[in-house]
Amino acid sequence: MDRKIRVGVIGATGMVGQNYLRLLSDHPWFEVVYLAASPNSAGKKYSEAVAGRWHMKTDLPEKFKDIVVEDASFVEKAIGKCSIIFSAVEMDKKSILALEAEYARQGFAVISNNSAHRATPDVPVMIPEINADHLDIIPLQQKNRGWNKGFLVVKPNCSIQSYMIPLYALMKAGYKVDKMIATTLQALSGAGYPGPAAIDLVDNIIPYIPGEEEKSEIEPLKIFGKIQDGKIVADNSIMISAHCNRVAVSDGHTACCSIQFAGKKPEAEEIIDIWRNFSALPQELKLPSAPIPAMIYRDEINRPQPLKDRDAGNGQAITVGRLRKCNVFDYRFIGLHHNTVRGAAGGSILTAELLKAKGYIK
Repeated sequence: MDRKIRVGVIGATGMVGQNYLRLLSDHPWFEVVYLAASPNSAGKKYSEAVAGRWHMKTDLPEKFKDIVVEDASFVEKAIGKCSIIFSAVEMDKKSILALEAEYARQGFAVISNNSAHRATPDVPVMIPEINADHLDIIPLQQKNRGWNKGFLVVKPNCSIQSYMIPLYALMKAGYKVDKMIATTLQALSGAGYPGPAAIDLVDNIIPYIPGEEEKSEIEPLKIFGKIQDGKIVADNSIMISAHCNRVAVSDGHTACCSIQFAGKKPEAEEIIDIWRNFSALPQELKLPSAPIPAMIYRDEINRPQPLKDRDAGNGQAITVGRLRKCNVFDYRFIGLHHNTVRGAAGGSILTAELLKAKGYIK
């Protein structure tokens, strides 16, 4: 494209916001021109706002250092500067609901990392390889609210990508999974900064993450659902039981899954073949952030591992392995993804690319 689409990041100084800047620094379609955060950061140059707390492994890109950070609550500051808002603000749920809706009302395409709008019936919860068709509800969402150009789209919880795409690939191939138990081993970066105290995680595992199990069980049903009667209706034909644990890993969420099929059951070799050959609309459109392949199956008995596999496909691919018979259900496997890339900022950027490709972002 001749001219890049100008975008803004609100909540730009946090971990997810920093990941947005890292991933968008050289993006072929999008250019970051607007940054906003809390009142404590407003009025400072971005380099000053994150001084001593830039947590990315690469240096802060020069192009962002001198951008003056605005107060994210003042929506009018972004008007005329950009058309897309990536939201990573850290506020209470009620405030996020109102703020993101106000950005959309003012004409922005809002793509959010927050959970506040995930239960809103006409707001898509996007994993682009699975439910690209849910974007078709956007015109109705705009009509419902009297919005002209703006709209809201959100990404799901950062823990579910490692099993959602493997499940969907099997469904797309004609098999129906009706029960799943997932035990997630979730990285420290998923808790933001500073996260849990080191004394809680050295020689330890924390077997509770507030709200995580509920999100991991409920959000997949909406993603697998269909648009009916002006809202996205959840697919309640699959039952998911989740155990969510915080572990001392920097990046990369792992899920140990057992699945049961309803009706016909594939052979293990067929499942692996389905996973290795899976492709969806983002891959077919060759979106800049779409991993090719979308899924990688590892034959090694001790893979996937966060340290070795989280960066596959530039952090956007799902890695699966250890497919084997289950003594209770039909099969069990391990899934892994990079939680701050595919599970957070990178997944939202891929959604923005899909929105652009489908004509919702001009």
